[in-house]
Amino acid sequence: MRIFVTGATGVIGRRAVPLLRQAGHEVTALARAREKRAVFERMGVVPVDVSLFDPSALGRAVMGQDVVINLATHMPSSPGSLLLPRAWSENDHIRRQGAANLVEAALSGGVRHFVQESFAPAYPDRGDDWIDEGVPLEPSRYNRTILDAERSAEQFSRGARSGVVLRFAAFYGPDARLLTDMVRWVERGWAPMPGSARAFVSSISHDDAATAVVTALGLPAGCYNVADDEPVSHRDYVDALAAALSVPSPKLPPAWATFLFGSVGRMLARSLRISNRKLRDCSEWRPRYSTVREGWPAFAPAYARAAAPVVGPQR
Repeated sequence: MRIFVTGATGVIGRRAVPLLRQAGHEVTALARAREKRAVFERMGVVPVDVSLFDPSALGRAVMGQDVVINLATHMPSSPGSLLLPRAWSENDHIRRQGAANLVEAALSGGVRHFVQESFAPAYPDRGDDWIDEGVPLEPSRYNRTILDAERSAEQFSRGARSGVVLRFAAFYGPDARLLTDMVRWVERGWAPMPGSARAFVSSISHDDAATAVVTALGLPAGCYNVADDEPVSHRDYVDALAAALSVPSPKLPPAWATFLFGSVGRMLARSLRISNRKLRDCSEWRPRYSTVREGWPAFAPAYARAAAPVVGPQR
């Protein structure tokens, strides 16, 4: 198929694009930087420099494509900025207006299949209960535009066209910048995870998320949770990371500290035992890492290297 990908240079996109090429698809990828366009050209991908906020140029870019995959996001640059509402403004703009523009371009360009990324931790706290796609999302203040992006994908599903929403669980992988900071804290004996130690956290490795993107090409319209098989408690999450780093089990923050993290902290404190059963039932997709207990040992060395202080000559 002919596939147009946005967010192709992000942590999921740069894994998914090679997989799409390996599967024999013709891929066009949005890439603004010259060096990234050169990388795509070497792998047989057609790079295009187009803005999600230029409807006419976007329409020309997707004309004649069979599939559009929208993985475009803009995350704050540092852990501290996560707590600042203004740090999410560009991401909001992408999810609200960028996704809408891309759907309109896809509709006018004859695209048959549309895949939109979304965020599973926006589900409400359900304690020990499993969460499937029938549970309505309850985003926090900082990420309400998730609903806008999902509505755009739903509007694409008309007639023979299908819009698929992939609700990704909490990402982890060797190039997850925010987890590098968590490693620093865990090595010091603390884990900045607000909420109850018994609350569930659902995860997905970057690699497994990328294979889900490829799988989405064959999915019927609808929303799908992309999570590992075994959510774990906050306590088990940080203990598994500490074990992979060969450091003692860290302390978790007290319950009252949740409010210091604002709306981001209140979302992170939720107990989210997210089920991937629908995706497994509708496809042959299976995560390589069924739980972070398996994934942490694979990625911890990369985290430790990234978190290590730079040692060199002093000036």
